[in-house]
Amino acid sequence: MNRPPEFWNAVYDNGSAPWVIGEPQPAVLELIEQGWIRGAVLDVGCGAGEHTIRLTELGHDVLGVDLAPSAIAYARANAREHGVSARFEVADALNLGDEPRYDTILDSALFHVFAHDNGDPTDYLRSLHRVLKPGGYLHILALSDAEPGFGPRISRSAISDAFGAGWDLEELKPARYRGRVSEAVVEAQELGLTPGSIVDEAAWLARVRRS
Repeated sequence: MNRPPEFWNAVYDNGSAPWVIGEPQPAVLELIEQGWIRGAVLDVGCGAGEHTIRLTELGHDVLGVDLAPSAIAYARANAREHGVSARFEVADALNLGDEPRYDTILDSALFHVFAHDNGDPTDYLRSLHRVLKPGGYLHILALSDAEPGFGPRISRSAISDAFGAGWDLEELKPARYRGRVSEAVVEAQELGLTPGSIVDEAAWLARVRRS
């Protein structure tokens, strides 16, 4: 599924984005602590910009991109509130360019948008492959269908089967994704979730090397 910018603008404009939690994902912070975020970094589908801001604070050369102008406006305002000069641009993840400029690409909750409900992430991964340097790493944090939850949850095979020639899937393991129960979470009532609460959902964490 690849929704138009207007859809994503709306969830930022009305404050209903369940992935806006006011902090970086704990799983991403672990990647940073373990030294997996290296060199020039692309934070694709950066949303509220929490990861770009944190990486910038730590001295990384990082660019956050998102399809939605409202997301980028939100991220820039977020960076100003943190007193951080982080870089953000509006960009289409399916057309990121042709020059391999990045050593690391971080995908927190974007891959599953393309891959769920038998979606095809091929064009998305081709775009990432074009801008990732040989030997560079793509890190994916995606919602998992391993247990009940909300959002576009995907199977393990949706990730493992997506990577063929030009990629080496080095690790794929269970993780957690932190989300906010907002009005946009239509499954919240049947799952017994309290509006406004923060929950940790089942997720996958993948490390993929560009060969």
